[in-house]
Amino acid sequence: MPNYAIGIDLGGTKILTGLVNKANGEVLYSIKQKTGKAKDAETIVEKLKLSIKELLETSHFDIAQIDSIGIGAPGQVNREKGILVSAPNLNCQNLNIKAIMEREFFIPTHLGNDVEIATLGEMKFGAGQGFNNFVCVFVGTGVGSGIAENGKVRHGATGTSGEIGHIIVDAGGRPCGCGGNGCLEAYASRTAIEARILGALKKGRPSVITEFMQDDKPISSKILKKALEHKDELVTQALFEASDYLSNGLATVINFYNPELIILGGGLIDAIDEFYERTITKARAKALPIPAEKIQFKKAQLGDFSGVVGACFLQSEINIDKVKVR
Repeated sequence: MPNYAIGIDLGGTKILTGLVNKANGEVLYSIKQKTGKAKDAETIVEKLKLSIKELLETSHFDIAQIDSIGIGAPGQVNREKGILVSAPNLNCQNLNIKAIMEREFFIPTHLGNDVEIATLGEMKFGAGQGFNNFVCVFVGTGVGSGIAENGKVRHGATGTSGEIGHIIVDAGGRPCGCGGNGCLEAYASRTAIEARILGALKKGRPSVITEFMQDDKPISSKILKKALEHKDELVTQALFEASDYLSNGLATVINFYNPELIILGGGLIDAIDEFYERTITKARAKALPIPAEKIQFKKAQLGDFSGVVGACFLQSEINIDKVKVR
């Protein structure tokens, strides 16, 4: 009999919840909610609970048929205790998600980093199948990465490895949500691209993107794609600048870690082929010749469901390598 689990990808802009058949990675049912602008621990917890209840109602599954809940969150986590230690994009700190969810639903709940779970999903059922050592990089609200090493997700000494979004690409540069300056995330994320465009619009620079924008809503990757198709100069410059910075980060990963494969995912990668192709071409050109010749690039195969699927397998990862955030 197949085992069923609930996987949740808790992101900066949306919460994607899925019922997964763990035998084959199939997402049987899914629910999507917007995280919204009012982000705090209480709001996030209530939305997580609601998403699970809606999923069970939609699927006609009973909680007794579910063997576990897995949640990926955008920040630093204590995997053993199930605590979200810090998540700047959600305005949450030291939130014991595991305890709260287990009190509510009475089944084991496991917590991981959002890109960690996406890496797990791609490793088990996506583009990472057949590779022992690879890196997943996801570009969306932020820029995050996960490291697969010998068939497991590498956590590092403090459980925080893979923070590619916070490598320094411009010393003393733009402020980042982590509190530092000059981080890759401040230059290559969709949020960074949006900030650059909005800043230029305020200064009076014309752009066709104003025809597609909606009041009080972020500039989505699909809107950026539309403006790029219209050959809009501002949007093209903002996207290409972000691509150049991202390629710098990827070249650094290639030189330092020497992986077999880099998997790229997230809204920008999925929506804009030109962004993806420019980034990988430049990354290969900037990396050292020997690793650059061997490196392979792939797009994430599971799309939005990489994290949902991967979250369902957090239990085995935690049992293998219990890591505490210090």
